[in-house]
This record gives sequence, structure tokens and C-alpha cells, in this order.
Amino acid sequence: MVEQLPGTPWSESLWWVLLVLVVIVSLVVVAGALRRFVLVRSGGAIECYLRVCGGKGRRGSWRVGFGRYGSRNLGWFPVLSLRPRPTVRLSRRGLVVVGRRSPRDGDAPLPADVTVLEIGWIGSDGADPTESVYEVAMGEGQLTGFLSWIESMPPGTRWEA
Repeated sequence: MVEQLPGTPWSESLWWVLLVLVVIVSLVVVAGALRRFVLVRSGGAIECYLRVCGGKGRRGSWRVGFGRYGSRNLGWFPVLSLRPRPTVRLSRRGLVVVGRRSPRDGDAPLPADVTVLEIGWIGSDGADPTESVYEVAMGEGQLTGFLSWIESMPPGTRWEA
């Protein structure tokens, strides 16, 4: 049997616990929505999917998030997170597209209208990568912007060859 405090019915205590839980869940949802609003509103953010090639567990599965363009890297923020900083940073220097494909049967959560880019980085000897490090999936509009971002260079930047 549950021991009750004198003068307080057990059901009344349960309502307070449920109320606190609802308030906590509501605060988490509002914080997530506010984070998303700030990321998208600040400009240069695209919705995309990311996974690590050959990764195990969660890192090897497709995760939806937002990519945010910067002058030196693309920061990737997962949708279901409250972290203010990107989880993954894809450096712009030496970034190349290794391959391009449509989603396969094993790419379960991906929509059919996205393109999957296999990306890697040029080696220290200047050779093109033979294997991809990440796979990024995005729609046609986001893909055009991403490829333009890779090929362009911010004004005043001096990159060594």
C-alpha cells in the first residue's frame, strides 16, 4: 500500500506530479522550436540528412538536421537536440564530392526526391580521396547551394594551393 501524508489525498499529489511533467515537456518543446527558429532565421541554413560512412550505431545511420553555412565550414545541427553548437563540422578546405547517387532501399528514412552526395577531403599529398567520409542527402535546391558553396571562396580569402 502507498503511504499517504496526513490531510493530502494521493490523487491530488498525482495531479501535481503530472502538471510538473507537462510543464517540463512543454518547456523542452518550446526550447527545441526556438532553437530551430534561431538556426533557420540567422540565414545560411538548409535541411539535410547526414551519416558517417562505415560508422557504427547511430553515427552510421541517417540523421536529419540543419546544415549552416560558414566561411570555413558547414556546421551540422541535429533536429532532435538542444545543443547550441554544431555536432559535426565539415571543413570547406579540400572538400570534394566523391560520388552522387539516388537513395537506395537501405536508406530507409530518406525521401525519394533527395540526392545523396558522398564527400571526402583531398589528401595531404593533393590526391583526390578514394573513399568517402560522410554522406549528405538533400533536395535539389539545397544541393545547388551546397555545390556552389564548395566551389566558391569568401572575398579576401587567400587559400594556399
